[in-house]
Amino acid sequence: MPRKVTDACIGCGACVSECPVDAITLEEQSVIDPNVCIDCGACQSVCPVDAIVEE
Repeated sequence: MPRKVTDACIGCGACVSECPVDAITLEEQSVIDPNVCIDCGACQSVCPVDAIVEE
């Protein structure tokens, strides 16, 4: 199941460069495309505010 970004996201972009399949874009907050996400957890492990959670 893909990860999702909560409202706690501060828009730092740390997760964007960590994603191996480029499933994350940065708008005001990070956005994960559930159709591309492979649920590897790499983004979640680098989020400084724990804003990425399992859906």
